[in-house]
Amino acid sequence: MNVLSYGFHSFLKKNNQIRYIKHHSLSFSNLSSAKTLSQSVSLTEKFASFLESCSDIVSLRKFHACIFTFGLQSNIFLGSKLLDRYAELGFLTDSRWVFDKIINNNLSLWNSILVGYFRAGYPDEVLIRYLDLRRRRIGVDGSAITCSLKSSSELGNLQFGRGIHVDAFKFGLSGDRFVGSSLILLYSTIGDINGASKVFDEITDRDVVACTAMITGYAQSGNRCAYEAFSVARSMQEEELCPNRVTLVSLLQVVGHLEALEEGRSIHGYAIRRGIGFSDDVLETSLMDMYIKCGAMNTAASIFGKTSTRTIASWNALIAGHLQRGQPLQALNLLFLMVQQKLDPDLVTLANGFLSCANLKYLRQGKCIHGFIIRNGLELDLVATTALIDMYSKCNALTQALKIFATMKEKDVISFNVMMAGYIQNGLACEALETFRDMIEKGIMPNLSTILIILSLFFDLKDQRGGRWVHGYVLRHGLELNAEICNQIIYMYAKFGCIDSARQVFNSTKYKDLVSWTSMMMGYVCHGLADEAIALFHLMQRQKVTADSVTILSLLQAFSQLGCLDRTKEVHCWIYKFSMEIETPLLNSLITTYGKCGKLNMSSALFGHISERCLTSWNAIISAYGTHGKCSEVLEFFDRMKEEKVTPDELTFSSLISACSHSGLVEQGLQVFKSMKEDYLLTPCQEHYGCMVDLLSRAGRIEEAYDLLDFLPLRQKTTALAALLGACRVYRNTRMGEVVGRQLLDLEPENPTAYGLVSNLYAEEGEWNNAARIRAMAKKRGLKKTPGYSLIETDLQVCHM
Repeated sequence: MNVLSYGFHSFLKKNNQIRYIKHHSLSFSNLSSAKTLSQSVSLTEKFASFLESCSDIVSLRKFHACIFTFGLQSNIFLGSKLLDRYAELGFLTDSRWVFDKIINNNLSLWNSILVGYFRAGYPDEVLIRYLDLRRRRIGVDGSAITCSLKSSSELGNLQFGRGIHVDAFKFGLSGDRFVGSSLILLYSTIGDINGASKVFDEITDRDVVACTAMITGYAQSGNRCAYEAFSVARSMQEEELCPNRVTLVSLLQVVGHLEALEEGRSIHGYAIRRGIGFSDDVLETSLMDMYIKCGAMNTAASIFGKTSTRTIASWNALIAGHLQRGQPLQALNLLFLMVQQKLDPDLVTLANGFLSCANLKYLRQGKCIHGFIIRNGLELDLVATTALIDMYSKCNALTQALKIFATMKEKDVISFNVMMAGYIQNGLACEALETFRDMIEKGIMPNLSTILIILSLFFDLKDQRGGRWVHGYVLRHGLELNAEICNQIIYMYAKFGCIDSARQVFNSTKYKDLVSWTSMMMGYVCHGLADEAIALFHLMQRQKVTADSVTILSLLQAFSQLGCLDRTKEVHCWIYKFSMEIETPLLNSLITTYGKCGKLNMSSALFGHISERCLTSWNAIISAYGTHGKCSEVLEFFDRMKEEKVTPDELTFSSLISACSHSGLVEQGLQVFKSMKEDYLLTPCQEHYGCMVDLLSRAGRIEEAYDLLDFLPLRQKTTALAALLGACRVYRNTRMGEVVGRQLLDLEPENPTAYGLVSNLYAEEGEWNNAARIRAMAKKRGLKKTPGYSLIETDLQVCHM
């Protein structure tokens, strides 16, 4: 009978655990009380084991019913297991029901419940139960505090976390290393690194976990105080606490942020000496990321090459590194190599692939990656979809980008930013503005990138009112402390001609960087206020701000406007002193400045020293010689330029025609103009027609010059009309002069120079009544001719005369 009974029991246990439990219960009535207790304990353990292995809700509810059948529904141990399993399977209502049935004032039970909810991914439920625990006034221990603090961190609920911190202090737990580590996590998560540091100082018995939490907090802070992480690492060594892999990974993050290569190498050496993270994917990837951010791409590639098992994360780190260093082609080649090695890229890899194609404007390769996604049935996340939109936008496939954007179920501020930037890049500023309005209507708050895009948008639309509205938004939301936004506002006001507003923003910018100073200088130079630009440069030097090549370019342009030869020589020496003579843009600017200061020999010598001459170099030397009427030399430079296979642009031809005009070489000028249209297929603009009218007018070919005006739009004729009117006066062609004068006055009724030209024309012919009439018209309008002035440089001072 015993043998049969044992075999039957084994069969049931093997085939159906629930039926086995029911069958086993039939013999309970025949057992003694001691034996019954023993069997009950055994049954509880079996139920607990079954619950842990239960993976679906149907089986779980069957077990729950069995627990009721055997009268174990009040068993706290089984109840806590049930509660956890319901929570892990996502059935929070059932879990709460079980909680209400089993709860008592046992603190261990509460801790078990809090831990269970946290592990199941319900941090909000942890905080609710923590409040219930506090209402029962049964106290708390380190486990409850730690779990609740982690939940507050996960939810970003600083207020609740501070309340738990107060509780920890009341119950004397603030010095506990586990509680302290969780508090450090809380304050670091919400960006209060000072608060985290104070908590760290209060921990009485620090261990590796507490120190690592503090180092991780500094790593996440992303500011200059991250250097303090190294102090914590030193204190660990002094206290003979050995850093673990997590500690080193956090330290490497700090190194990458600070670009502290030497410290990074020290950490790498420490890991090798101690054998930490040997063949560990996470540490090796962190090392690669650190070296990439510190600019040591070769070292990162070496680590990648020696890695025994290359994970997707390591490939992603190297691909992202090439992107960060401005090497999108290498990044794209790595992606294709990864696919060739039969590795499936993840969404991060694909997003980096799209960004590489966007930077290279490789539409075909971008479509290949998109096709790979479609063929493999991959579902893109928000980041990868945004990168895809960016790729199509930058590759001038805006229609495709718009289709993807329209089908996105979830949009965030970054996706809107990318779409707006795509519109602006494709010259559709109005559509970008509509997208911005749509974003605001959907309740999505703009971020710093949005502000920069919108400022650029209103600048493109020449909407000064809109730009001032954005400036007001910046002030209302306290964003004026951001240097990048202030720099863009300075640039915008300067381009709108509101130079005083630009200076006010500059003066009120609390954290000025080099771009702030350079933007303000460029604004002054663009509006002919070279003196102000130079004064600002001197102020910048007094504040110990080191200039870069862009700042020097602006300074040279100011010297060029004023003809400051001695100061130009000083800057020339400064360029050689700081080994910047290899920068071609600076040499080009020096060529132009020396040319305008009358030192053609210096311009020619600099041009001869440029090893790789670009189009701008040729334009600079041609313009310098053209300004001085050296037309034969200008044409020689043009011939050399063609021999070196450098294709001229519109600026080249403006300088050539202008040089021919000043030298009276009409036929050569006509030939250059013809070559521009026929040989290089360039469309002449206002400046070219103006130069041609000036060329023909100086030669007395008034009618031909007038016929050229028909090729210009009405509003673009003013400069050419003024040149033609001056020629009519010289050649005493009053009839033509009257026609041209009337057109000029119609186009520029508020320009005093136009009235002066027409009046002088009549005066030359002795028509004093007409001359007086024109001057009276100007006087009635309140127009005054801008007085001319001369500049003279004495003792490094430029004087106006």
